[in-house]
Amino acid sequence: MYNFDFHRPSTLRQANGLMGKLEDAKLLAGGQTLLPTMKQRLASPGQVVDLGGIPELAGIEQKGRNLVIGAMTTHAEVAGSALVKAALPGLAALAGSIGDPHVRNRGTIGGSIANNDPAADYPGGLLALGATIVTNKRRLAASDFFTGLFSTALDEGEIITKVIVPTGAKFAYAKFRNPASRYAMVGVAVAKKGGKVAVAVTGAGSDGVFRWEAAEAALQKRFSAKALDGVATPSAKNLNGDIHASADYRSHLIGVMARRAVTTASGK
Repeated sequence: MYNFDFHRPSTLRQANGLMGKLEDAKLLAGGQTLLPTMKQRLASPGQVVDLGGIPELAGIEQKGRNLVIGAMTTHAEVAGSALVKAALPGLAALAGSIGDPHVRNRGTIGGSIANNDPAADYPGGLLALGATIVTNKRRLAASDFFTGLFSTALDEGEIITKVIVPTGAKFAYAKFRNPASRYAMVGVAVAKKGGKVAVAVTGAGSDGVFRWEAAEAALQKRFSAKALDGVATPSAKNLNGDIHASADYRSHLIGVMARRAVTTASGK
């Protein structure tokens, strides 16, 4: 590790002010990515602004037909929330499958989506559910927020404050885990609300999380795992291949995980 200045604001206003005047500053949420990369000297910010002391950025509440989740809410809190379990049990299950107990109790929803790791779980779930990401400057639909590998629509210094997740959908997420990291080699989120179905894939896309439109069209006609029989999975040429799984294998896994997610979401 090397020398840097550490700041711990107690309000969002203070955090905004610091990010507006400090040079070479990075925001610290749960620290599950930033701190390891700093230890490995892959990142070397001169200023670190810790958001952990801002109460207004944490917590979960139901507002009308939406769940409102503060950006600094941990994965464990989402997984254990009675509100989330009642309104969107599949989202609680998704949060409960992230990493290990250490990661779930330190990592935050805001930090996860701001980092937008291509193998992270939340991007697929939020994209399928049609969530809205709220920052200190604006609101962004999930479809506009996730823009590529480790890339989002966030501007420099912009702070995620909360995530708004519509309820009322049949929703489930299934993933094939890397046995060591527990990251998704492939994860598929399926949401059905009214006559609309959304299917989002994480862990596989060469450009990050994406929607699987062919599956959506099939499931809108019949919301059953069997509806995916004969539906071509995304082409391997558009998927990641690495030491853990080839692109062809990931293409196969997308179909398998999608069927599992549909079965869980439909309650069968």
